[in-house]
Amino acid sequence: MPITGRARLFAILGDPVGVVRSPEWWNAAFARAGLDAAFLPMEIAAADLTQAWRGLTRIRNLDGIVLTMPHKQAVVPLLDALGPMARLSGAVNTVRRRADGGWEGEMFDGEGFVAGLRAAGYEPAGMRVLQVGCGGAGRAIAFALARAGVASLALSDGAPGRAAALAEAVAAAFPGCEVATGPADAAGCGLVVNATPLGLRPGDALPVEPARLSPGQVVADVIPNPERTPLLDAAAAAGCDTVSGRAMFEGQAKLAAAYLGLAALGG
Repeated sequence: MPITGRARLFAILGDPVGVVRSPEWWNAAFARAGLDAAFLPMEIAAADLTQAWRGLTRIRNLDGIVLTMPHKQAVVPLLDALGPMARLSGAVNTVRRRADGGWEGEMFDGEGFVAGLRAAGYEPAGMRVLQVGCGGAGRAIAFALARAGVASLALSDGAPGRAAALAEAVAAAFPGCEVATGPADAAGCGLVVNATPLGLRPGDALPVEPARLSPGQVVADVIPNPERTPLLDAAAAAGCDTVSGRAMFEGQAKLAAAYLGLAALGG
């Protein structure tokens, strides 16, 4: 279906934005559904987000925005309302236009990650988990894993204090989940999660030491592109099962589409 002057617009904001899969998925879904709509990638530096947001708000046919790194936490004070997971995690990945012209946001990375695990055949309930990365997506994933009933959650992050702050928040919200912080040691964990950007760029360090991986573990990466990251290749070589970032992306994209009033796209 051709795009007309009546098209509704959606966008993803990030830096870098060239690695995201969202435009392909959303525009193909719009075409299948016969919708006069377009989904645009917009590369906006962290320092420019506030100024750019003022301009985006004035685009009257812009109905929804997806946020990726580094904007998931920075966008929160720019919004008029937050959904329950956004309030819990302090981060947002999907924003929709309100009837009054303002914006409200919700976070689907965590629930999308869990949905992706389950779609790949892995139930997180009862697992011992190592999660490396406690930023915007990592916060949402930690809460979602605790909600899903993991037995324990070990959090690791290179930024001082970030893992400890998240551990405290998760333990308060889900007291039945054993939460700890420490180095990124995958030994003894059933599920290993990379929620860092490591793997986006050639030459990135691995988020965990491959020698600490062993057969029977599940290693999941949040990076959707490249789909086969160095971490997943190392995990496969160690005999681990792997779940790529595509699983999380597809899980959260379907939830985001429903939130934006486009539930038909999730089929």
